[in-house]
Amino acid sequence: MSQKLIECVPNFSEGVNLDIIKQITDQVESVEGVRLLNVDPGKATNRTVVTFVGEPDRVIEAAFLVIKKAGELIDMSRQKGEHPRMGATDVCPLIPISNISMEETAVYAQKLAKRVGEELQIPVYLYEQAQPNKIRSNLSVIRAGEYEGFFKKIKQPEWAPDFGPAENDVKRGATVIGARDFLVAYNVNLNTTSTRRANAIAFDVREAGRKITDESGKPQHIPGSLKAVKAIGWYIEEYGIAQISMNLTNIEVTPVHKAFDEVCTKASNRGIRVTGSELVGLIPLKAMLDAGIYFLRKQQRSVGVSEKELIKIAIKSMGLDELGPFIPEERIIEYSLKDKADSKLVSMSLAAFADETASESPAPGGGSISAYVGALGASLAGMVANLSSHKKGWDSRWEEFSTWAEKAQLYKQELISLVDLDTTAFNSIMQAFALPKSTDEEKTARTKAIQDATKQAIEIPFKVMEAALNSMEVIKAMALTGNPNSVTDAGVAALCARTAVLGAFMNVKINASGYKDKDFVIDIIYRGNEMERKAIALEGEIIELVNGKIGL
Repeated sequence: MSQKLIECVPNFSEGVNLDIIKQITDQVESVEGVRLLNVDPGKATNRTVVTFVGEPDRVIEAAFLVIKKAGELIDMSRQKGEHPRMGATDVCPLIPISNISMEETAVYAQKLAKRVGEELQIPVYLYEQAQPNKIRSNLSVIRAGEYEGFFKKIKQPEWAPDFGPAENDVKRGATVIGARDFLVAYNVNLNTTSTRRANAIAFDVREAGRKITDESGKPQHIPGSLKAVKAIGWYIEEYGIAQISMNLTNIEVTPVHKAFDEVCTKASNRGIRVTGSELVGLIPLKAMLDAGIYFLRKQQRSVGVSEKELIKIAIKSMGLDELGPFIPEERIIEYSLKDKADSKLVSMSLAAFADETASESPAPGGGSISAYVGALGASLAGMVANLSSHKKGWDSRWEEFSTWAEKAQLYKQELISLVDLDTTAFNSIMQAFALPKSTDEEKTARTKAIQDATKQAIEIPFKVMEAALNSMEVIKAMALTGNPNSVTDAGVAALCARTAVLGAFMNVKINASGYKDKDFVIDIIYRGNEMERKAIALEGEIIELVNGKIGL
């Protein structure tokens, strides 16, 4: 994605009335170019977390509209819930997602806050990266006293709002708007109903820790065990359990799986068992994949498995489906943003893909088929590696084969993505040829579009060649050292990889014949010839190894 994208995750003080929630989220969907990703209401907390994404100006417009609508529909004087809150729209963070800096995102947050304060007359506080005064940039410090305490707090000079009136709005309360890094809201479920015991565990793990008084009566601070983690304990009547509610403010420092395991340890120390966990809102794909890898490694099992399998392991290991279904397509941010049209071919069944290929349509053609054959070769190499990693008596070598399986998965994933990209590149050429050519300007634009599309149609199959050739390293290693019962699978993988390289090169050459930059063409054809030669030689070596082990 080349456009600037920011995410907005407003939290509204309403989690019960679905009609009110729907009226609020309808505002998001009324803004063209903004995609509503997730709506996560909680009855016990009486709070709904909404996630949407888009280009900055459009997100700002959608955010303004939802804040306005929430103020019209939610009455804070009657609102009760487990979660700390100070306004109808309690907090509204903006998060940089693509091609935009945190500094730029902070400016957009300030722009939104100014508009809300001036046009809606709601008291607004800036927080995190949007707040220049770091003394009042922490959300929990700003929100201290909550709605009930803000009628007095807002009158204190040091707590005058950044925008809007210095008067707590009886109906709408006050709102906090800011810019921050991606935050994961994550709750861990306990087999207890005790809020006090849940809080004790929360204090054990949260970075802020706890304050105690020593034997001499002096206050002492004992830090918690997890950095970049905020946590409290609470009882959720809806589920009949206590939870540790955490905000993971930097998942590079403390990822979800480490937070889960640490809570398990601290809970066990206090005679309490973790039964599962709950994700609030969305999570990055990498966080789920890292969790799957972490739990597989703990079992000394190969981590060279598909994304789908890693996500399944993560869900089951952390019990993310205990309180309700965890649907990756709805809860993982990259999957939520994915356009189904970008994976039309690879989403088909095998039979449908074959039917589409055999139809009168010129695409998918040889380029997409070469990519798919290469993906099958890499998949076979991964299969041999995984079988070898789990082979009885080879336990000491599980990590060696796990590493090979990981490499195979990377090549497979890249080649799978190139299946649709090759067809897209071909379609772009057809679209460019269909452009008007009545005037000199139109002819110039058409020629440029054709050349741009042709270059892409050269580069995509060339990437297929590179990935397929690189996969032959794994294939050869599996023929040499892998499970001998699967040596023929390595042989078939080599045949697939060679076919992918030679087939993709044909597409490189035919598309290069229509490209005007001759220096570019000479270079890419030279490199393609070298890769073709290497693929043929490697295939021969691997087939010789396979036949030698068969022994017939």
